[in-house]
Amino acid sequence: MACATREIQAPVHDVFAIVSDPRTYPRWLAGAVDTRAVDDDWPRPGSKFHHRVGVGPLTIPDSSVLLAIETDRRLQLEVRARPLIKAIVTFTFVGDDQRCVISFEEEPVNRVIGSLVRPMLDPLTHLRNHRSLVRLGDLIESKQLHSRLA
Repeated sequence: MACATREIQAPVHDVFAIVSDPRTYPRWLAGAVDTRAVDDDWPRPGSKFHHRVGVGPLTIPDSSVLLAIETDRRLQLEVRARPLIKAIVTFTFVGDDQRCVISFEEEPVNRVIGSLVRPMLDPLTHLRNHRSLVRLGDLIESKQLHSRLA
């Protein structure tokens, strides 16, 4: 399992609000190109958002499903970029009204294939997820700075 963690100087509720809104993903999630649509009943477990992932001109349209949600505590998704990737992503949030520690864990759905490619992919996935959390922190902390200056 690839896992990345970051402390963000922002209320846990603010961090959760950004992560639970798939429309924000292209702004902070490495590899997210755009969010094409979000089901009307989002964020109900079983609802989906449709996205495009990739790098440069190489993109894949697909969708991800919300598996579980606990406001300000946990968000779990089945993410897909088929035919290559299908994984369970779990975001965990711990904090208060001053700071949030967010963890980003990613586990392949197909354990047999995951076990074969994990030694090569886990370090790359960890770096991508760590980079995503850095971008998330920068996004949130810059929004806070802008709101204080306004």
